[in-house]
Amino acid sequence: MERAEAYVGLLSTIGIERGLIGPREVPRLWGRHVLSSAVVEELIPEKSDVIDVGSGGGLPGIPLAIARPDLWVTLVEPMQRRVDFLEEVIEALGIENIEVLRARAEEVDPQGQADVVVSRAVAPLGKLAGWCLPLARLGGVMLAIKGQSAAEEVRRDRDFLKWAGGGRAEIAVCGESKLSEPVFTVPATVVRVERIH
Repeated sequence: MERAEAYVGLLSTIGIERGLIGPREVPRLWGRHVLSSAVVEELIPEKSDVIDVGSGGGLPGIPLAIARPDLWVTLVEPMQRRVDFLEEVIEALGIENIEVLRARAEEVDPQGQADVVVSRAVAPLGKLAGWCLPLARLGGVMLAIKGQSAAEEVRRDRDFLKWAGGGRAEIAVCGESKLSEPVFTVPATVVRVERIH
């Protein structure tokens, strides 16, 4: 909990100064951003290798690494100023099960090795599939945190998912039982797609 609180503190100060989050998001950092990222851990098997594509300010990767020390999390982020922030956060919080890779998803090597590839607020589902599914091993999964647009994006981008190697998309809602307090009422709606070829 101390690490999570320290992370929120860094997001709400340095994160705003560097343009990683807007000042209006500060009251919603816990519920809408940090906790709704952490609860996605419900869908991640034990001791998984996880890649967070387009990590930005570290969401969802840093909350996942804090919540689940058994995971190995790689934050993939192309922008240097964001990479600098992520490295500072990891060092300040002493998180040992995480690394930062400055790259675009399509530049990550070796491909096809992750158990789980996560993303949040990065791109439309079809585009995400082209970036994320090649990073997952066969039988691994892409978890795209999508919110209210999930069902619409699944319908619209079904063919892109198949083209990128994915099976049938499933929509899961994470954290409903955990986020019961009124201030923390934003569960995560996640599109889950297994890589089948």
